[in-house]
Amino acid sequence: MKRIFAMALFAALAWTSAQAADISGAGATFPYPIYSKWAAAYKTETGVGLNYQSIGSGGGIKQIKAKTVTFGASDMPLKPADLEASGLIQFPMIMGGDVPVVNLPGIQPGQLTLDGQTLADIFQGAVTSWDDPKIKALNPGVDLPSKAIAVVHRSDGSGTTFLFTNYLSQASSDWAGKIGANASVEWPVGIGAKGNEGVANMTKQTDGAIGYVEYAYAVQNKMTYTKMINKDGKVVEPSIKAFQAAGAGADWANTPGYYLVLTNQPGADSWPITGASFILLYKNPIDPAATLTALKFFDWAYKSGGDMAQQLAYVPIPPNVADLVRQTWASSIKDSIGKQLWQADQ
Repeated sequence: MKRIFAMALFAALAWTSAQAADISGAGATFPYPIYSKWAAAYKTETGVGLNYQSIGSGGGIKQIKAKTVTFGASDMPLKPADLEASGLIQFPMIMGGDVPVVNLPGIQPGQLTLDGQTLADIFQGAVTSWDDPKIKALNPGVDLPSKAIAVVHRSDGSGTTFLFTNYLSQASSDWAGKIGANASVEWPVGIGAKGNEGVANMTKQTDGAIGYVEYAYAVQNKMTYTKMINKDGKVVEPSIKAFQAAGAGADWANTPGYYLVLTNQPGADSWPITGASFILLYKNPIDPAATLTALKFFDWAYKSGGDMAQQLAYVPIPPNVADLVRQTWASSIKDSIGKQLWQADQ
């Protein structure tokens, strides 16, 4: 009996230890598909799981600042002053793109083309029908229906919204003056939905709808995405190549706090609504062991997660940038007695 009890106690302790080893994070829905894929592979390889709440960038920022998770995730990078005030560091984990998606019977993915000004006019309610002259001028030969446009937008604080509205603010002075760029804005028109998942579902369910989602959601949900006219005046489709082109000029090494927004970048092949998704960690975490466990996962993802990322149409962070990030970990993240958590030879 004692032996059985001892075995049961050992099993219970082992289970508790395994549970305690799981990494806790919360935030952006933009990278959730790839974080989920990485988590499954990492669990198989190491036994360490990831408990990630896909609640939006705003929620992720709130949770890391409240110290209820080991890491936060946001597609809206925090400015260096905010990082310093909060005792946080941030670093890019993955890159991808926002894409406009529509629900128009008879229109195929990539058949419709929009530009930034027209997109801003649609989301402001200035263009209200799919056969509006502005849309027709961009799409000669496309049979556009005389159908009302139903705008779908995020209802939660969202880095996806930040990227989208940041781009619209550059494309339209009217948008910049009246609405601006933020994770949450006062939408002039439309239906709100939570998360990339919610916008994708609402757009698919609403006849005549237009929304915006991270490209992986458009692909996974077999949605009709649009082409865009970029800063160089070229018509481009969303793709890994187009996201890479937008990020090609990113100077991560000389950017304090890795604060870079990659919308509306020059280049004939650049997708105009490209962005990075960031991880937020404390410089002096209350649980150094949990933070080190998270760092090992991120290191593994940089080294081993590139192919999985590209399968979902994300752009992996280049190896030289990942090396810069590891240097940041080593120099910035320390325990309560000032010992660095991340060693160069880990």
